Amino acid sequence: MNTTDQSTVASISMTGNPLVRNVLAYFSHAQARAVGLVFASDSLLFGSWVAHIPHIKQRLQLSEGELGLVLFAMPAGLLTMNPLTGYLIAKLGQARACFWAAVGLALVMCIPVNAPNVWVLVLGLYMVGLAGALINVAMNTLATDVEKSTGLAIMSSCHGMWSVGGMIGSAVAGAVIALHVAPEIHLPLMGLLVLLITVGVRPVLARIPVQPTTEQASFVMPNLNLLLMILIGLALAMGEGTAFDWSAVYLRETLGASSQIAALGFGAFSLTMTLGRFMGDALIPRLGAQRFLFLGGLIAAAGLFLAVLVPVPGVALLGFALLGAGCSLGAPILYAAALRVPGIPPAAGLATFATFSFIGFLAGPPVIGFVAEAFGLPWGIAFVGFMMLVSAALSKIVKL
Repeated sequence: MNTTDQSTVASISMTGNPLVRNVLAYFSHAQARAVGLVFASDSLLFGSWVAHIPHIKQRLQLSEGELGLVLFAMPAGLLTMNPLTGYLIAKLGQARACFWAAVGLALVMCIPVNAPNVWVLVLGLYMVGLAGALINVAMNTLATDVEKSTGLAIMSSCHGMWSVGGMIGSAVAGAVIALHVAPEIHLPLMGLLVLLITVGVRPVLARIPVQPTTEQASFVMPNLNLLLMILIGLALAMGEGTAFDWSAVYLRETLGASSQIAALGFGAFSLTMTLGRFMGDALIPRLGAQRFLFLGGLIAAAGLFLAVLVPVPGVALLGFALLGAGCSLGAPILYAAALRVPGIPPAAGLATFATFSFIGFLAGPPVIGFVAEAFGLPWGIAFVGFMMLVSAALSKIVKL
């Protein structure tokens, strides 16, 4: 931390309200902001993409089951990249790996919306999974490095920045749809914006002190406690994936909302998730991580069941907002806990947990597609609500 950042953080520490103090400390620190912008850029692209899934589904004439099968291309890319993440980060360094993964994601995200057929769509989504896997591990590792070198708690706020990116991406996508701008134009423009942000933060990322490590494992066989974290993370990630890939489709095709209103489903989810995550660094130490995981699972389940049981667009938007609130602190709590599992090297614990949670994020929506094909989309969403209840139950026995 440079002298300017030290003096600024010191003055902020005198602020009375802990919520305000944590948020101000985060945004006053250049390295924390830079890592947060990487999180935001990642989600900005995903938020922009998901709003156009109904358009792609209609243009390529895909059924729910076919769309679910196609969406499996992203998890396939992730599983391909995961064994290489430790090697690449060790070879390139966290900052360079993060930079090139962000550049790659910005470029390949333009492929799915321009796909002339299903095979190109599958290839594009597979490449998105490759880039997404690398940036996911690299940016969370950078956030941990900043925490260790500065003493600031920023993990929840960084995930809050991820939610900000998704919210902005969803809102811009809604405006773009209302203005009848083609997705084939919208996504390349968002990719260009992310490229500019990535180039801008690169020098700051390069100055983050790298914490010494003697191992570069990308995966480790989880013990019981890490396995419980993974199961909770899988369920919560499925909730996030539901908002990403199916909220717009559910609002548009099942509830008959307009395209503009349908795009707001992910926006409502991202808004409450953002608020929760920016408060998390102050609230988690005071009220307890386990309590937040339990209540979060119940709130997320309630939101999804509300969206299904009261099939009205306005009520469904409220349901997705509750889903965001319930899922908001799960990732920052579990990512941090994965670094502290006894008997497992921190980097290996983080990489293993990140892999499985990201699989839940990407593989959950295809599973919903298969359930929707057989029983209808409301049942697919209700299935994820049941998984939220399972996560709440498991949170009572996991050790954080």
